[in-house]
Amino acid sequence: MNKHIVFFDAECPLCRTVKAVLKRLDWFDVIFWHPVQEVNESVKNRVSSYKNMYDEIYMYTKDKQVLTGFNTIRKILSLLPATIPLALLCYLPFVKKIGDPVYHFVSIRRYKWFGRVPYNKL
Repeated sequence: MNKHIVFFDAECPLCRTVKAVLKRLDWFDVIFWHPVQEVNESVKNRVSSYKNMYDEIYMYTKDKQVLTGFNTIRKILSLLPATIPLALLCYLPFVKKIGDPVYHFVSIRRYKWFGRVPYNKL
């Protein structure tokens, strides 16, 4: 595959909304979005050495790197022409020190704040 693969939680309304917005901004079609609910068990077991795939967003880049959480967000923003200025800000040295905890804060509370919706494979 010649795209970056982003694994997202399709039962999370926040995740689904962010994915929908970013997908519309993906003018050059460089990202493939894959629901975590459709990942087979062998892949889940391999990536569990990083973290649980349901805990944060994952990305498998074209150059075979695995990114998680805030690092994934920064990479996605850097790939989309409309969000490159925001991505540049996210790569400033001190921003990661803020971005990681903010990402985790939102990530662990997202179901409490936004609920959970059933995932129906399309």
